[in-house]
Amino acid sequence: MKRVGVYVCHCGSNIAGTVNCKEVAEYASTLPGVVVARDYTYTCSDPGQQMIKDDIQRLKLDRVVIAACSPRMHEVTFRNVVQEAGLNPYLLQIANIREQDSWVTKDMASATRKAKDLVRAAVKRVMLHSPLQAGKVPVTRAALVVGGGIAGIQAATDIANAGYKVYLVEKEPTIGGHMAQLDKTFPTLDCSACILTPKMVDVARHPNVTLLTYSEVVEVSGYVGNFKVKVRRKPRYVKEELCTGCGECAKACVLAGRIPSEFEAGMGRRGAAYIPFPQAVPLKAVIDPVHCLRVSRGKCVAKCVQACGRKAIDFTQEPSELTLEVGAVVLATGYDLFDASKLAQYGYGKLPDVIDGLQFERLVNASGPTGGKLLTSKGEVPRRIAFLHCIGSRDTNYSPYCSRVCCMYSMKQAHLAKDKTGAEVFEFYIDIRASGKGYEEFYERVQEEGIHFIRGKVAEIEPSQDGLVVVAEDTLLGTRLAVPVDMVVLGTGLVPRKEAVDVARAFHVGMSQDGFFMEAHPKLRPVETNTAGVFLAGACQGPKDIPESVAQATAAAAKVAGLFANEFLVTEPMVATVNEATCTGCMACKPVCPYGAIEEGQVSERTGKTITTRPVAKVNPGLCQGCGACSVACRSGSMNLLGFTNKQILSELDAICG
Repeated sequence: MKRVGVYVCHCGSNIAGTVNCKEVAEYASTLPGVVVARDYTYTCSDPGQQMIKDDIQRLKLDRVVIAACSPRMHEVTFRNVVQEAGLNPYLLQIANIREQDSWVTKDMASATRKAKDLVRAAVKRVMLHSPLQAGKVPVTRAALVVGGGIAGIQAATDIANAGYKVYLVEKEPTIGGHMAQLDKTFPTLDCSACILTPKMVDVARHPNVTLLTYSEVVEVSGYVGNFKVKVRRKPRYVKEELCTGCGECAKACVLAGRIPSEFEAGMGRRGAAYIPFPQAVPLKAVIDPVHCLRVSRGKCVAKCVQACGRKAIDFTQEPSELTLEVGAVVLATGYDLFDASKLAQYGYGKLPDVIDGLQFERLVNASGPTGGKLLTSKGEVPRRIAFLHCIGSRDTNYSPYCSRVCCMYSMKQAHLAKDKTGAEVFEFYIDIRASGKGYEEFYERVQEEGIHFIRGKVAEIEPSQDGLVVVAEDTLLGTRLAVPVDMVVLGTGLVPRKEAVDVARAFHVGMSQDGFFMEAHPKLRPVETNTAGVFLAGACQGPKDIPESVAQATAAAAKVAGLFANEFLVTEPMVATVNEATCTGCMACKPVCPYGAIEEGQVSERTGKTITTRPVAKVNPGLCQGCGACSVACRSGSMNLLGFTNKQILSELDAICG
């Protein structure tokens, strides 16, 4: 007969304020198999843990039920407790009487009755628990960082400094990301390039870092400690080992100055042969295959070839693939800016002097297309400029969330506009959100500089004979405004990268409702994903400013270094298992597995003297994350999840209903 101990936690008043814990414990003591039942103020405290250990040893308990908070909070804690007392750590069941009962039930009698039901179900289920043993897998001590913005650069540098090999993959021809496009950073107004360029150079020169620019991840297999990642390298049509970044090919290109530059946010132009920007890393030319007449049509005289003294141009290059073996992955794929042309009332893309924040950054940058001069489409210095906040953010039609950086970057740009032109500047806002270190002080500084803050969302922007008219309502004064200006800057919000869905599928990570990558737990595991060994850094997880992105990148790097500190990894034993005797090999389980852990295998059977084989499902325990989807899909009931077998779940349901 099993000997079960039940421990009901008060959790201060979190549970005891709604549930009569003493009554629940007294009820639990009457259940079959229960040897002892106690209620305690804080079961997770040291005295509470010691009480459980003492009972296990003194009363020879072989099963334990904890009625407390969510198992996501303290299941590991209590597993360690029972293990230290000599029991297998998986002979434990948590009854969640906080989140599933006391926090959602107002009436004490109802909450107490429900707590009894949950405890009864837990006791019946724990009777069917079997000892489970964690496995071990070796660790490949190399990391993959996907994305070469500031977060990816920081993560790669930190991992490399810890002594581990890093592959930094960036889909653009250069690393740097959006930060490389900025002029100044808030609230200190430091030169963005001055901060970023040394870090770009350092990571590229680091002996432990292999930089793979103009490359994309196309396939991922394996599991934590043992990933195999296939990377496709796009042809630059330039031999990197020969190119010195002199730029002569860019000058000679017949399309020089005719193609909108991505780096200049469309405000400047480049040729088909180009160097993205003067501080690019690597400082190598690249030929755009879409616009290059030689690559796309085979008709160009290829003046770039003649101009290159190093003979680095090579139009015979083809895409290549390489397979990387890594133990951990950091996703730092960044963000896109909201497409303001979706909001037709603002005229973005139609009215020439309506630009977004990134285009403004390039205009005021000394290395930008105008040499840092802020000019209208007529080539004139603007006298009145309007900055509009929350474009595409805090809008239920597009992105309901706050993009967090827009208020600050709009105020920074207002300061820069005032400083460079002396223009009269207007800020149209809903609420000012300046929560970072030094941010509120910067807000006050901008106000003192004479910039007009108007609380109200702009309804539309109209063209006029002299420029533009911003139509809005001042919600503080309750009046309608029509403000004539020469230039409008839209504070567009941050949205997930358009490739985010493909990246999430490749690495088997979840996505939140807004399309950013989902962390394992927003408070306790903010840089981890539910796929072991895959971590998040920067704005791919949600809108962030530069300090937050750097901090999260360092945290992700620390997680990777901690993982690599072990020669072997202990794997969770709660994985799927197949009863090969009853499995029909239908493979209905395979397509529902989000981790690619199920493959078709063969099993041999002897009938008399004849040996035959038949197909069965096989589970890779290293890949399986214990989600249970295969168990649900299995038509024959042959697929079970250890620790969550059909028999265990049905017994729990039977106890709740009974």
